[in-house]
Amino acid sequence: MKSRILIIALSVALLGIPLYAQHGHGGGGGGGGTGHSMNSNSNSHNNSGKDSKGSSVSDHLEDNTKLASKLQSLLPPGTNLQQAAQGFKNLGQFVAAVHVSHNLGIPFDQLKAKMIGPPKESLGDAIHALKPTANAKEEAKKGEKQAKHDMDDSKTS
Repeated sequence: MKSRILIIALSVALLGIPLYAQHGHGGGGGGGGTGHSMNSNSNSHNNSGKDSKGSSVSDHLEDNTKLASKLQSLLPPGTNLQQAAQGFKNLGQFVAAVHVSHNLGIPFDQLKAKMIGPPKESLGDAIHALKPTANAKEEAKKGEKQAKHDMDDSKTS
């Protein structure tokens, strides 16, 4: 009788572990492998669109005209860059989204809506939802690499 109760208790306990892990609690990084470094920072609960120094993405773009000009050329004509940047939690996330939109022909406003939510989605998940035939993981990496290059290049000039 005791062994039967022990087996039932152990089964219930073990069944709860995968359920807990599927919700992304804990340090396992739930998200199906599509989370990206540009989308994560230590201030992930900050919904104000400001980085740890209190600067918004728009502020960064105002200060960096070279980067702003590059991004403007990747967006549809007439797009207000400051409005396009609103809602992104950091500059890297915004720049990567602009590149992915341009690379894949995904309308920027649709990609932005998926990424800033609600509910918020990673760049990879947003790509997958909007262009299921694309290799979302590779395209997200490509966009992030392009974003890093643009941001580094704009600092040196």
